[in-house]
Amino acid sequence: MTIFSVRHVTSYQYKTPVKFGEHRLLFRPRDSFDQTLLSSHLQVDPTPEYVRWIHDVFGNCVALIGFAQASRELRFETIIRLEHTPHVAIDFQMDEQALTYPFAYDQEEVLDLEPTMLRHYPDPGDDVGKWARQFVRIGQPTETGHLLMTMCYAIHESFTYARRLAYGTQAPVETLQLRRGTCRDFALLMIEAARSLEFAARFVTGYIYVPDRDGSTTLGGGSTHAWCAIYLPGAGWVEFDPTNGIVGNRDLIRVGVARDPKQAIPLWGSYDGSASDTAGMSVQVNVTTEDQSARRHG
Repeated sequence: MTIFSVRHVTSYQYKTPVKFGEHRLLFRPRDSFDQTLLSSHLQVDPTPEYVRWIHDVFGNCVALIGFAQASRELRFETIIRLEHTPHVAIDFQMDEQALTYPFAYDQEEVLDLEPTMLRHYPDPGDDVGKWARQFVRIGQPTETGHLLMTMCYAIHESFTYARRLAYGTQAPVETLQLRRGTCRDFALLMIEAARSLEFAARFVTGYIYVPDRDGSTTLGGGSTHAWCAIYLPGAGWVEFDPTNGIVGNRDLIRVGVARDPKQAIPLWGSYDGSASDTAGMSVQVNVTTEDQSARRHG
C-alpha cells in the first residue's frame, strides 16, 4: 500500500476583469477496494458564490462552482491524499468462458454494457477495426488476456507520445494514421479498437505517479492522465494504460470514468467575454508519495 498526495493547480489569466459562468471540476478520486480517499482540499480564487457537489450519470463526484464577482484571474487548487494498493491482473481471473476470444457477455450485463460496446467515431474504411483484428489469431484460439495486453503494448511501443495544448481528443482514425498523440488519444484509440472486437470499454481520467520525473520514460505525468478500462467477465473492469504499457492500476489514480472522453473533462466552464480577453493559462500537477515508515515512527 502507498499513500499518494496530488496537488493540482490550474490558473487562467485575463487582460481585463471578466465574469465567470458555472464551472465543473472533476478531481475527487473514486473510492474502491484499491484506492481510498483520505482527505481532499479545494481552494478557488476569487472566492466562489457556491460550491455544490453531485454524482454524475457515471457515479463520478463532481464539484459545481459558481461565481458572483469578476476577476482578472481564475485559479483552482486541489490537494488530495489517498491510500493506493497496486492491483496487477496478470491472468485477470476471468470466467472460464471468457478466457478465449470471442466470447459473449451475459445478457443481463449486456443491457448495461451495450452503450460502451458501440463504436462512437466514424471509421469509413474500418481502419481501426482492421488494426484491432491483427491481434486475433487466425485458425487457433486467441487468449483474451494476451489479445488485450498485446494491443496495449503495441500502442505503447509503436506510437509516439506528443503533448498537445489544444483542447479535445483526436479521432481514433487520425491517431492511427499519425501514429502520434496524447494519453487521451491513445486511450480512445484502444477503446474504439476494443469495441470493434465487441468488448465493452470505457474512458478513465485521473493521475499517474512518476517516480522520477527527470528522465523518466513514464509519460503523461505533470498533468492529468488518461487510460481505458475493458470489462471482462469474472474480472470486471480491467485497466489498460497504452501510453505507458501498464496493465492494472499500478501508479494510476482513478478519478473519473465515462463512455467518451468528452464526458470526463477534469475542468470545464465559461466566462463572459471575447477570446481576445484571455491572457494565458497554466497547469501544474505534482504526484508524490509519503514514507510509510516515517509516518509510523514519526
